[in-house]
Amino acid sequence: MITVGMFQGPQESGTVAENLKAIAAAARRAADAGCRILVTPEMSATGYNISTEIAARAESADGPIFQAVRNIARDNGIAVVYGYPEVAEGKPYNSVQVVDRDGAALANYRKTHLYGFDREFFTPGADWVAQFELDGVTCGLLICYDIEFPENARAHADAGTQWLVVPTGLMEPWSFVATHIVPARAYESQLFLSYVNRTGFENGLEYCGLSCTIAPDTTELCRAGRTEDLLVTHIDPDAVAVSRAVNTHLGDRRRDLYQENQTR
Repeated sequence: MITVGMFQGPQESGTVAENLKAIAAAARRAADAGCRILVTPEMSATGYNISTEIAARAESADGPIFQAVRNIARDNGIAVVYGYPEVAEGKPYNSVQVVDRDGAALANYRKTHLYGFDREFFTPGADWVAQFELDGVTCGLLICYDIEFPENARAHADAGTQWLVVPTGLMEPWSFVATHIVPARAYESQLFLSYVNRTGFENGLEYCGLSCTIAPDTTELCRAGRTEDLLVTHIDPDAVAVSRAVNTHLGDRRRDLYQENQTR
């Protein structure tokens, strides 16, 4: 069983230092609530809709933002998932990184499906499935628009992911993604899914909040409103096998038909 903190915020995106301060405060609250890990939204360390400022705030996976989050994780004894603009080999990526409570980097994932203005600033990632182990649970990472493609969640199910972590920056008028598509992805791929969104306004965008964790049987374990919040929920890996025994969609697939028709 993993106790998870989900930080829907900050309500107002600021400088990198201000955003990291908000993450640190959320980490303290989550740790005090007994959480093993804190998940924050897409681009939580820098802000998302910040135009050309993205390039100025981008850095390597082991840069100053990582060092700051490492200290937050160590100081509070909690793993942290955070979003940031990454630069690697001269290319910019919309990335999310996981740092364990001892400061070790567990995983780094680059968004593969870029939406709208993302394409102006980022390169799509090339690695489809990124996973990490946490207390015996196989965890996976996607970012925002990635979850709107069923193939991505299904790839994680096939790779053994039990808990899919999805930092996001979902804005209006697409709140139905959080309320309808996300539960469908959890059910059709039979895994836990935590969707952690931004909130408030940022340079003309209105983020819709509605962060949630959905169980494999579509039970809504927690759901935020539209303002800044810290949710606490629990991931029980044993529930994945129980749900898959009842909801047999993964085993009932006709892979022979799908593979045959991929070339048509």
